[in-house]
Amino acid sequence: MQYKSTIEEIRNRFDNDVARFSNLDTGQVSTIDASVPLELITEAAKRIVPAASTLLDVGCGAGNYTLKMLQKLPGLHCTLVDLSKPMLDKAVERVSTNTNGTVTTMQGDIRSLDLPENHFDIILAGAVLHHLREDADWETTFTKLYRLLKPGGCLMISDLVIQESAAMTAYTWERYGDYLESVKDKTYRQQVMDYIAKEDSPRSVTYQTELMKKIGFRSTELLHKNMCFAAFGGIK
Repeated sequence: MQYKSTIEEIRNRFDNDVARFSNLDTGQVSTIDASVPLELITEAAKRIVPAASTLLDVGCGAGNYTLKMLQKLPGLHCTLVDLSKPMLDKAVERVSTNTNGTVTTMQGDIRSLDLPENHFDIILAGAVLHHLREDADWETTFTKLYRLLKPGGCLMISDLVIQESAAMTAYTWERYGDYLESVKDKTYRQQVMDYIAKEDSPRSVTYQTELMKKIGFRSTELLHKNMCFAAFGGIK
């Protein structure tokens, strides 16, 4: 099995990458359709829980997903979680001026943090769950997120994904590489693909939605998919 980045290595990288994650309008250039899932999962959350008061942003980065959510549901009480202290600091700076609700921050790994169960109306997970590794890790994490939600609440995900078959996964990585090359050049293509190989371990949309159903989510929704990126979620 190829060596994958540790939690500490991931934290260090994000500590030094705050600026790139602070563009609400365009998102990350390395993500296909970056602004589309940002819009879709927040709009879906608003429609699923229109009277929401509590939001948990898992792996909040610089706060883009919370900011977009607050455009749709102002006044939410926001809990921001991230491994990186510089990311959290930037998120608080940006989010605090956009809500009259409380802003709570927790630095650390969502898997080990102590959070109240049956508390959150909306949980957002943008480009974070692909860092999970083994099946047991995925199931434990999804189970925890399910328990943190209020009944009727939703977990909305935007993430890097693979396909169901190896052949189709290889095809989508090839297409994604072509996209990266068109954005910049062949060197950039290789840099991003090397980074994914070292740091990420994504699963398919089918794997994740079936896991949600197994854990207890009463329904799942696929909102958008373009090659190796998808926006989807589950309702408790």
